[in-house]
Amino acid sequence: MDMAFAGKVALVTGGSRGIGRATALRLASEGADVALSYVTRAEEANAVVAGIEALGRRAMCAPCDVSKPDDVNRLVDGARARLGPIDLLVHCGAISTMRDHNGLTYEEWRRMIDVNLNGTFLVVFAVKDEMIERGFGRIVTVSSLAALRPRKMQIHYASAKAGVIAMTRCCSEAFAPHNVRINGVAPGLIETEMVHVLSDAAIARVVGETPMGRVGQPEEVASVIRFLLSEESSFMTGHTLGVSGGRLTLP
Repeated sequence: MDMAFAGKVALVTGGSRGIGRATALRLASEGADVALSYVTRAEEANAVVAGIEALGRRAMCAPCDVSKPDDVNRLVDGARARLGPIDLLVHCGAISTMRDHNGLTYEEWRRMIDVNLNGTFLVVFAVKDEMIERGFGRIVTVSSLAALRPRKMQIHYASAKAGVIAMTRCCSEAFAPHNVRINGVAPGLIETEMVHVLSDAAIARVVGETPMGRVGQPEEVASVIRFLLSEESSFMTGHTLGVSGGRLTLP
């Protein structure tokens, strides 16, 4: 196994399940020590920690609502104290709901923006200064295909995730002179708990519209994230890569 991340410390938000879990385990399998956050899934998070430790790496987990500055600062400070300075950040923590425009309230809009966009800001900005001071950092944000195609039932979610892409692009120019790279991924339909905000009929329809004709797996997204964190992507920053089975290419 390639040990591309030997000696590195990674922080993965939303690491108890789905893409975050797959990413945390992938990075550990290639040498990284990993801190991960969760909101309510302590048992699942501890199981991921056990899996990382079984790979011979150090690991920790902590609860964190990424929309709350105190929670984010506590998470980052705890990870740094336990594992060392953070070299790699993967921000997966997010929420998703479906809502018709007639039922979308300002409160639901605000919560979506707070978690998915403001949370991205808080997590990235909690680690970027130390990365800049040390002259090394690799960051991956997780957006969504919803940010790139119309989604009438996800006005709030798509808007927040589009903001993540814009933030990633702008931060890339600001951070690049300091050897800190930031890229993103925009997953399509992936077999995670979040996808089941859709009905079975809606999932079947989306699969039918996907050129590759199937749902993606969290490990497939984790492989792309791994590439963006590695030196195999050393001349890339500011990009958000679609991982969508070809749906991103359709009109």
